[in-house]
Amino acid sequence: MESNARRFINAYNTIDYAIRVQHNFKRSMSFSDLIRKAVPLNYLVRKYEDDLIDFGRLRNAIIHGGNDDFVIAEPHIDVVEKIEKIAEAIKTPPKALDVICHKDVLCAQNDIKLIDIIELISTSEFSNIPIYKDGGLIGVANGQRIIDEIGKAIERKENVDDYINNTTVEQIINPETTAKYYEVVNLNATIEEVLNLFYSNRKLIAILITKTGSLKEIPLGIVTASDVIIMNNILDNY
Repeated sequence: MESNARRFINAYNTIDYAIRVQHNFKRSMSFSDLIRKAVPLNYLVRKYEDDLIDFGRLRNAIIHGGNDDFVIAEPHIDVVEKIEKIAEAIKTPPKALDVICHKDVLCAQNDIKLIDIIELISTSEFSNIPIYKDGGLIGVANGQRIIDEIGKAIERKENVDDYINNTTVEQIINPETTAKYYEVVNLNATIEEVLNLFYSNRKLIAILITKTGSLKEIPLGIVTASDVIIMNNILDNY
């Protein structure tokens, strides 16, 4: 049976190696610098930053002269189990497509009228519907943003019935401005990567998962901002 110290060191080395490989950091960088540099890039490192810094200090306290084979102290089992859990999550975080994303993605074409997309959102209970034109994604129809556009029409004194019956969803989607509200990733995207996208862009509404991450592919799944709490819980119990 491995000692607590050996288990701790193995988990520590796993974290150190995984972060360096994932972000192409130099081997010469110290562990504490490694963690601080990875914070803006890696959701899990950011989540466990204080713990990881403490683990770095503890590692230096339980071994002598930087030699992993010369152990001078034994960490508590609770600490060992915690670092092992974090190491596993950082090394092999679960794929979003496997554990969180909604796989029954409802899509619509660019020429659908607002009244029909509103009905679709209402009857399907999906508030984010990817919109395609000529086989490519041009944006995501979001329930709240549609309401905002109707509100603007009211401010312009337009007839609401005429507006929603004669306006297509494409007319309220500007690919250049709406791109900031969604992302497309490939099927291997992990929960950590998806969470980092939501962290990096607070305006992000949805992340579509396709085979290769191409805008020309039909989505295999979708993750929305409302899933962030669920993803956190999954990582906490992973």
